[in-house]
Amino acid sequence: MLVAAISGCQSKSSASDVLDPSAIAGPASQPASPATPVQQSVAAATAPGRAQANLTLGTGPTKITMLLPMSAPGSAGETGRKMNDAARLAMGDLGDKLLTLTIQDTRGDSGYAKDLAVKAITSGGAQAIIGPAELPAAQHLAKLSGSKRPPVLALADNFTGGPSVYSVRLSEADSAAAGAAAVASKGAKKFVLLAPAGTDTSAIESRVANALSIYGATLAVTLPYATADGDKAVSDMGSLVDAPNAVIVASGDGSPTPVLAALKAKGIPGKAVTLIGTHRWLERPMDPLYEGAYIATLDQSETGPIADRFKATYNYQPDLDVAYAYDMVALAAGIASSAGPEGFSKQVLENASGFRGSTGLFRFRADGSSQRSMPFFKVEKGQLKLVQKQTSGF
Repeated sequence: MLVAAISGCQSKSSASDVLDPSAIAGPASQPASPATPVQQSVAAATAPGRAQANLTLGTGPTKITMLLPMSAPGSAGETGRKMNDAARLAMGDLGDKLLTLTIQDTRGDSGYAKDLAVKAITSGGAQAIIGPAELPAAQHLAKLSGSKRPPVLALADNFTGGPSVYSVRLSEADSAAAGAAAVASKGAKKFVLLAPAGTDTSAIESRVANALSIYGATLAVTLPYATADGDKAVSDMGSLVDAPNAVIVASGDGSPTPVLAALKAKGIPGKAVTLIGTHRWLERPMDPLYEGAYIATLDQSETGPIADRFKATYNYQPDLDVAYAYDMVALAAGIASSAGPEGFSKQVLENASGFRGSTGLFRFRADGSSQRSMPFFKVEKGQLKLVQKQTSGF
């Protein structure tokens, strides 16, 4: 349970002081209680298209606002409702006496989510904000100025982060960097990055280059490519780089298969050149062109010690959306337990040793990005085969 509740990492000067297991052991050791009648009625009413009233959980002195798209249509609403269940479980486990958690429905509307978030930031009533899940809203918050505002733990997918606006989810930059580092740790020295042209290319490039430098490896060249024109980027690679040891292919919102087809025509992957993918490849059905590639990603079948208890409480299997939301509420409870309502500082949240939750070891960086240690896989016969239980730590 302490793992799921985010136990502090090793050193005395690090998160162990902030998230002291002894401070959380009392509530964490108790089994999850079933939803209260109020919670049950809210859960029953949480349906697509029906805007939800604010839900307040807990009676603690630390006030947290959580913004979720609970009544949004489609997959966004499903994600919001799962995260709502995760928050309720985390509050029952850890937060009831430490936090007052107010969950607000953003309806999946980016403009409305932005307004709710700005109000939560400027009202002075919340020590931290968890969410929003809408990418444009999170991007807007990252542009706001102000040094004394509460931190935002943004749940938006593919969000790169900003000062005091932290990206919670695994990013493509993080996945690419972890995969590159794992291959570099085995002796590969010269890498090429192929990434879709766009605003995220520089972030991926920077993270990969930093990860490789730890192992004395280098990023020889970064080649932005148009989604439908993988041949040109691969052709350019051949003329610019002599005998790379590994090629990293980021895919962004598009499919990596055009680039992979061009690489395969050049014999990549092969004995001399390793192919490294990212977790975003896995948003699509496994393609035969993925065969032989290495990918660092979170294991979606492993949500830590909360999995069985979550399923027993809510009667469905938790996924990474559940784990992300649970971890952020648990993190807030741990900070409140150890440091009180005023403990949500940059020094605490950007602790270099990081935190360990149901999504594994992670830390937040000063630029708002997150960094994660995660399992390392190889694609074999259309399946992910575990190569390494965890990529190297920080």
